[in-house]
Amino acid sequence: MISEKEIIEKIESILLPILHDESIELADMEFKPSGKRWVLRIFIDKTGGITIADCTKVNRELGRVLDVEDFIDHPYTLEVSSPGLTRALRKKEDFVRFKGRQCRIVTREPINDSHEFRGKILNVADEKVEIEGKIDVFTIPICAIKKAKLEFEL
Repeated sequence: MISEKEIIEKIESILLPILHDESIELADMEFKPSGKRWVLRIFIDKTGGITIADCTKVNRELGRVLDVEDFIDHPYTLEVSSPGLTRALRKKEDFVRFKGRQCRIVTREPINDSHEFRGKILNVADEKVEIEGKIDVFTIPICAIKKAKLEFEL
């Protein structure tokens, strides 16, 4: 039986060439149990935004390959969508791309006695993110980030 980590790695190796051909980036991926079935969620993005046609095409092409390869032991549902306005920030490049936008960061260990930071992304350098909160500017090492996402802005 193949492990969940191996499943994700194999899906990613199949998916990345499909996305590359369409100039689409993989924003996030999750494979989780949901009742009696599992759900494979693929979040994609590109400059100018993702369309329903993009999601449909990636779903169709990935689904076809996954059906042929048939390495997932669980019954599952494949979902392909946009990461949305409050998308996850996972890589240094995500923080660079969304410089100037509001975000929420949760750290693994406390920094200045806090685990949670909200503010505008000011700068990204030396594997650190600098965000401007309401009162202070915080510098957070990317390796210390447990999760981060964009905040909805009015």
